[in-house]
Amino acid sequence: MGLERIQKILAKAGIASRREAERMMLEGRVAVNGKVVDQLGFKADPLKDHIKVDGKKLFRVEPKITLLLNKPRNYLSTVKDPAGRPTVMDLLKRVKWRVYPIGRLDFDAEGVLLLTNDGDLTYQLSHPKFSIPRTYWAKVEGVPEKKELLRLKRGVMLEDGEARVVSIHLLRQMEKHSWVEAVVDEGRNHLIKRMFSTIGHSVLKLRRVGFGPIRIEGLPAGQYRRLTDEEMKSLRKMIDDKRQSSVISKR
Repeated sequence: MGLERIQKILAKAGIASRREAERMMLEGRVAVNGKVVDQLGFKADPLKDHIKVDGKKLFRVEPKITLLLNKPRNYLSTVKDPAGRPTVMDLLKRVKWRVYPIGRLDFDAEGVLLLTNDGDLTYQLSHPKFSIPRTYWAKVEGVPEKKELLRLKRGVMLEDGEARVVSIHLLRQMEKHSWVEAVVDEGRNHLIKRMFSTIGHSVLKLRRVGFGPIRIEGLPAGQYRRLTDEEMKSLRKMIDDKRQSSVISKR
C-alpha cells in the first residue's frame, strides 16, 4: 500500500472525512508509532505503522461501502444526538461497518440519504465545487405562480447569500396546497424551506427523491441497501464530469 497522508488513511478507514481527520490531527488526537502527529503532510504506511486515534489502535482498512437509506421523518442525519433523539444510525444497527451520513437531511424531511465510510466520496459529494444536484419534492402551502417559481430559478437572497434552483416545476395542484419538484446543486441547511419562504409558500412536507443519479424508487421508508456497482459508476462519472467542467471553466 505504501506511504499515504494520515488524513487519507483515516478517511479510508472510515474514521472521518479528510477535513475532519485534519482537525483531529491538529488537536493532537492522532499518534503514529507512539508519537503524536500534528503535521498535515505527515505520511505513514497503514500496513506497517501503528496508528492510534484517541488512544485506540487503527487495526485495518475496512472495505469501502456506500449505503442508500430511505430516511423517515423525525430522524436526525447524524451519528449521535446529545439530547437522545433518534438518529439514522438507529436504523442501521445490523450494519457492521462504521458509516457516516453524506451531508444532512432535515429532521422532519424524508428520502434519499447516502452513508459511507469512504472519506473521499463524502468530500466529493458534499463540497460545493462539485455542484452535485439534489432533487426534492416539496408540499407547499397554496399554489405558487409561474412568476414565483421563476424567482427561485433566477435566484433569491437568503441570510447566508444568494440561492437558486437548477430546475423547478409543479407536480400536482390541490385547493390549499401543491407539490413542487425542485432541483438544487448545493446542500445548505434548510435550503429548500428557506427558498420557498421567500416567495410566501411555506414547506409542509419535504422529500428528497434523488441525490445525483441515485433514486429511492422501491425502497420502503426506514430501509437501506448497498449501492450497486452501476450506481457507484454513475456517481463516479458525475463527479469526474463535474471536475472536468470545473477545470475547463477556469481556463
